[in-house]
Amino acid sequence: CVPPPTITMVCSPLSDGWRGLAGRAREAGAGKETAGRPLRSAGRGPLSSCSCPELAAGQRVGAGGRGAAARLPQEESEAQGRGRRANPSLGDPAIVKSPSDPKHYRYLTLQNGLCALLISDANNMDSVPSEDSSEWEDNDETEIETDEDDDSGAEMDEDKENYEDDDNDGDDEEDPNNSDDMEMEELTEKEEAKKRSGTEKLSAAALCVAVGSFCDPEDLPGLAHFLEHMVFMGSLKYPDENGFDAFLKKHGGSDNASTDCERTVFHFDIQQKYFKEALDRWAQFFIHPLMIRDAIDREVEAVDSEYQLARPSDANRRELLLGSLARPGHPMKKFFWGNAETLKHEPKKSNTDIYTRLRDFWQHYYSAHYMNVVVQSKETLDTLEKWVKEIFSQIPNNGLPKPNFGHLTQPFDTPEFYKLYRVVPIRNVHSLSIAWGLPPQERHYRVKPLHYISWLVGHEGKGSVLSFLRKKFWALALYGGNGETGFEQNSTYSIFSISVTLTDEGYEHFYEVAHVVFQYLKMLQKRGPDKRIWEEIQKIEANEFYFQDQADPIDYVESLCENIHIFCKEDFLTGDQLLLEYKPEIIADVLNQLCPLRANLVLLSAASERKCHLKERWFGTQYSVEDIDKYWSDLWASDFQLNQDLHLPEENKYIATDFALKASDWPDTEHPVKILSTHHGCVWYKKDNKFKIPKAYIRFHLISPLIQQSAKSVVLFETFVNILSHNLAEPAYEADVAQLEYKLVSGEHGLVIRVKGFNHKLPLLFQLIIDQLSDFSFTPAVFEMITEQLKKTYFNILIKPEILAKDVRSLILEHGKWSMIDRYRRLMKGLYTESLSSFVKGFKSHLYVEGLVQGNFTSRESKDFLNYVVLNLQFLPLPHPCPVQFRVVDLPNTHLLCKVKTLNRGDANSEVTVYYQVMC
Repeated sequence: CVPPPTITMVCSPLSDGWRGLAGRAREAGAGKETAGRPLRSAGRGPLSSCSCPELAAGQRVGAGGRGAAARLPQEESEAQGRGRRANPSLGDPAIVKSPSDPKHYRYLTLQNGLCALLISDANNMDSVPSEDSSEWEDNDETEIETDEDDDSGAEMDEDKENYEDDDNDGDDEEDPNNSDDMEMEELTEKEEAKKRSGTEKLSAAALCVAVGSFCDPEDLPGLAHFLEHMVFMGSLKYPDENGFDAFLKKHGGSDNASTDCERTVFHFDIQQKYFKEALDRWAQFFIHPLMIRDAIDREVEAVDSEYQLARPSDANRRELLLGSLARPGHPMKKFFWGNAETLKHEPKKSNTDIYTRLRDFWQHYYSAHYMNVVVQSKETLDTLEKWVKEIFSQIPNNGLPKPNFGHLTQPFDTPEFYKLYRVVPIRNVHSLSIAWGLPPQERHYRVKPLHYISWLVGHEGKGSVLSFLRKKFWALALYGGNGETGFEQNSTYSIFSISVTLTDEGYEHFYEVAHVVFQYLKMLQKRGPDKRIWEEIQKIEANEFYFQDQADPIDYVESLCENIHIFCKEDFLTGDQLLLEYKPEIIADVLNQLCPLRANLVLLSAASERKCHLKERWFGTQYSVEDIDKYWSDLWASDFQLNQDLHLPEENKYIATDFALKASDWPDTEHPVKILSTHHGCVWYKKDNKFKIPKAYIRFHLISPLIQQSAKSVVLFETFVNILSHNLAEPAYEADVAQLEYKLVSGEHGLVIRVKGFNHKLPLLFQLIIDQLSDFSFTPAVFEMITEQLKKTYFNILIKPEILAKDVRSLILEHGKWSMIDRYRRLMKGLYTESLSSFVKGFKSHLYVEGLVQGNFTSRESKDFLNYVVLNLQFLPLPHPCPVQFRVVDLPNTHLLCKVKTLNRGDANSEVTVYYQVMC
């Protein structure tokens, strides 16, 4: 047996040395502070947020508040007990769920005070389509690999890092912001997990301790995060240090954990038949963890490695800098991540026994009455209840009062906060972030005032802030809202932020940009909350909630175990998903606090480097601080004029109202079949007769031989796609917020158009994209703005070792591959508008179009999509239409080593890729 040829790629900075991930390297210690849940940004709600009309009318929940979450459930009546015994999966009727949710739920409190939510998924079929399921879409195109690539289609939205970490820092939520390569990698990992576990849906569990980094002692920053690691170093019953990981891996499972400001979450999944044993092994870490001394130094290195991974993130840097502006004595000023200095070197200098301190912290805070556990499996609720009581009742209860920080209000009401901070970013980007420190808003979860405001502030249609700034060529993107992470929302405050990705010209006018934002907020304050807008948001979210995709079990239980700490019982499933109550006075109160003189301004730009002489201690962020310019501070203190171009959004025509399932007019098939073939193109079709939901997925590939002719052609094509996305941003935004998703991908051989969502209004969105493509035009100003941003995009890609390594590997393996370096160098030489016009004309003149329509459409309707493309683009067929072909280099049968020097000297992280080529 001859070993296959291999390529080992080592992508490393200039600095020497390696930092290994000792033991179990979990998510970044401040983990959830960086990327806990998806931000409700740009006017969009979370991925599956909304109340359905039937739910709102038929299952209306009484008013409840944050305080209600702490109430223990009442003892069940004798009649309830008899009914439950007669039906072993009888759920808890008080828990409101979507009518389309087949799962059964039961909530109980154990004798030791631990609260448990049981989920029986016995009636649910496996392989339910999800947001990233290959049942609905594939991800085989290559494109500009920006982690900020968004399903809204705009590949240029570079600056979500103010809310959503550009690297995701190991916490990979359902972020719709990953590139196709990243999506493909996630899908591959999930497919591998499926192969390990078979086709069954895995069982999952999550446990949330209502204690986090706020409880760190002053002399041991990062101790809560460190304890999160150490409790998994074996238990009295199962002493093998890595035994639990090995058990999960053997049976198709995985686990992880994260530490937030006031919560620490642990979760795992595994094949169903091993679930009870896994629960027992897992629970022992909270019953009697060993936390042996010998593991301390190794696990400190794991924590330090996570700290090093977090350092190059602009999002993490901004959070740490902002936290340093809190009042003295507030826990937000603490260094949550922890590293070798705080957990090893400093304790040694002060003769601090960190082992003893760890055990004391565990005994003081890891108590059953601080904990919630959520389990989901195919067993009946009675079986799950028996297991949970048997296993988790052993967790000790120390009887101590729960830590409370609610008295530390208004931590950012300080002179240091209300200033302008210039910050030097890691990435090549101009960004203005405006933030307000508000009273804690979790108690208003049924009203969600910040969600309502973010929906309007982040709107991108006519009359919006971003629409106005784009017309001035000052901004590329805008994101607003509260990320619902521990850093942005806890028991002491809530942060509301608006971040604007600026053009070079916008950077020069950043005060004017801030003024436009303040003018829009003043308009909202004067108008007050608008019930039509609120009801429209509720309706959009109603549709999505009713037909929501089944979440991955491990993500689902993780989210719910945190919800139990925040919401009353009836809202466990809906509290973070739905707008439940319209209370304009609560919304107006928050709106009125968003005034200019109480805002913090952070301006990110490498152009500020010469002015930034201060350095943040832990992440080394260069920054400067100054008072707001007197002209602007005086103007904002006055009754300044409103901007007549800014107004509320118009009624949304893309909201679906017809959810009927269409009768099939084509024989059922297991796979898509070609139903139409002409010289211009073809259509593949598959009717959804399995999941029976009123949604569809459409993908069209416009193939052209022009793209791969040269590096210049590739750059021109990517410029064209980005301008097209820019042109679509305003007219297509209403469709985006109505849960119709679209994406334009600059594939290697053509333009890929993908749309998905409720089928009722999906053809309108597809037609809008084709119309924009047919009437494509641009101004020199837009061309300059997009090419300048493309330069930054290429650069930001090249400074990431993991993506640079992939690019070089593809360059080695693929014939005719134009690398990112080739594209970057060609773009830096300069392009002309005439070249783009000529390229676009040539691209649209000769095409071959291949489409796929899948879901709740008939075959006749599916053919209409191709006909619409051909009719409106008026292109000629290719002389020799040929399928896309990739030619791969046959490597010599030996080991090859390729070393690549990364571009970011300040990044201590390295990337090693081992590639095996096996020839059939």
